[in-house]
Amino acid sequence: MAKITTQDLKAQLAARQVNAVSVTVFVLWLSAGVVFALAASAAGWSDLVAGLGVSLAALFGLYFLFALKIANQWEKAVVLRFGRFRGLYGPGLFWVVPIVDYIPNWIDHRTMVTPFSAEKTLTRDTVPVNVDAVLFWVVWDAQKAALEVEDYRTAIAWAAQTALRDIIGKMMLAEILVGREAIDRELQKIIDERTTPWGVSVTSVEIRDIVIPQDLEVAMSRQAQAERERQARVILGESEKQIAASFAEAARAYADNPTALHLRAMNMLFEGLKEKGALMIVPSSAVETMNLGGLTGLAALAQGARPADGAPPAAERG
Repeated sequence: MAKITTQDLKAQLAARQVNAVSVTVFVLWLSAGVVFALAASAAGWSDLVAGLGVSLAALFGLYFLFALKIANQWEKAVVLRFGRFRGLYGPGLFWVVPIVDYIPNWIDHRTMVTPFSAEKTLTRDTVPVNVDAVLFWVVWDAQKAALEVEDYRTAIAWAAQTALRDIIGKMMLAEILVGREAIDRELQKIIDERTTPWGVSVTSVEIRDIVIPQDLEVAMSRQAQAERERQARVILGESEKQIAASFAEAARAYADNPTALHLRAMNMLFEGLKEKGALMIVPSSAVETMNLGGLTGLAALAQGARPADGAPPAAERG
């Protein structure tokens, strides 16, 4: 967004010395003077009378040209008379005395937007950052804004930038990155305290962007990735602890009930043998302790006695 400079404001002020209504009235008076001069010449009056009529019409037209002013609905005109404050005029039509009265400023009462930034500002941990922000403000006292500060627009922009640099210098980089709302509130408070004597109130401040050095951004990305990996390993370790606790509890239950352990082993063996072409490797101690050899033979016999697909059972074939 382009900033309004002092030269731009002076150009706008010069352009508003006259308006469409005053120019129209001036043209009407001048036309009336010309018509009077023509009528006087046709009537045989002297050229002096005709010239006097044209001169008076031109003077009246010039008076209306520079005395008739119009202020928009959202603004007030600051009028000085011989350098002293006369009053605020507008919105709408009002009159001033040419040469005696002067309008140095037109105060806009709408909410204004001022972008500002702090480039390569060091944080408390000596990290250079670029911060872009936007300021929303409104003039609530046009008289103070015109008389208490030379250029209230420029003053507000500089006050906002200075406050932003002060806050960045007092905060750590991590606090700046995660605490935008806190920075917004603190900036609004500081800037509002500075601009209130000027008749300006700050409605809100918003941080638009925070740019950190590229190398630091890469390092922070690696740090975040390492932190996520650490959390994943911690979660995996906690899961292993829970699984180990469950196994320990199950072992205590099976130690007091050998029959349950025997049934569990049979169930595991049965589930494994259900798969076609499955191969089960069982320790010899388990075979002797839980009589898994007989169970395995019975299971193999059952598989061998199973008829082929579509063939009748052995009893039916006999």
